[in-house]
Amino acid sequence: MPAYPGSASQDMSAAIGSVPIGTAVSAVAKRLLDYFTSGEIEPGTRLPPERQLAASLGIGRSAVREALAALEILGIVDVRPGSGTYLRSTASELLPETLNWGLMLAAPRTEELIAVRGELEVFAARTAAVTITEEQLRKLHEHLVAMRENLSVRTRFIEADLKFHLQIAQAAGNHVLADLLQSIRSLLRIWVERGLEADEDARRAFEEHERVYEALRTRDPAVVEQAMRQHMDTAGERLRRTVGEGRPAVGEAAAEA
Repeated sequence: MPAYPGSASQDMSAAIGSVPIGTAVSAVAKRLLDYFTSGEIEPGTRLPPERQLAASLGIGRSAVREALAALEILGIVDVRPGSGTYLRSTASELLPETLNWGLMLAAPRTEELIAVRGELEVFAARTAAVTITEEQLRKLHEHLVAMRENLSVRTRFIEADLKFHLQIAQAAGNHVLADLLQSIRSLLRIWVERGLEADEDARRAFEEHERVYEALRTRDPAVVEQAMRQHMDTAGERLRRTVGEGRPAVGEAAAEA
């Protein structure tokens, strides 16, 4: 696992920089978050010890400890007693984690996010219709099989669902599009899970994905667009129904994140 021993740890602390005396814990957490999302360190990297971060920031260890605890709650770092603190995810995955909290407190924005996601998914599918390779189609089928075999195991079903859509985005050959869809899916994760709680909803979702896969095999953009738009229409209905039933409480959202 990557680490920052010795001088490397000091370099990292120096890169974070100091903060004014008396800075609030929230500001300390933001300073750390800014560095963690800079792309300068890899997921799994062990961070400098609290005393070193405190010295670099020019604040007490208790403030650093509280800031790291807040970032751990958000899923950004992993604090392991006796081992150290580790960065959990890549920069593209960190922001959706933090934004998830704000989204849960502003559920009406989810309606807009659902609409944006739908159009991006349709665009990705239509593009992938003429660029997808046989190997990518094979992987897509594997995700489809995983969905079918895990209709009653919702966590695995949703994981296969996510991989299915990300495979299409990757097949479209647009990295920005793939990153956007991954971020949006992360933001909608809790609602997606709740929208597939019923067995009938999971079954319908699988059938929709199956039609998208069969459409991609034709390599006809119009056919693919129609299949994905139908899927996004019904998926959007499931999400809006779930949002309309009430947003998760913050504590509940944290437990599911």
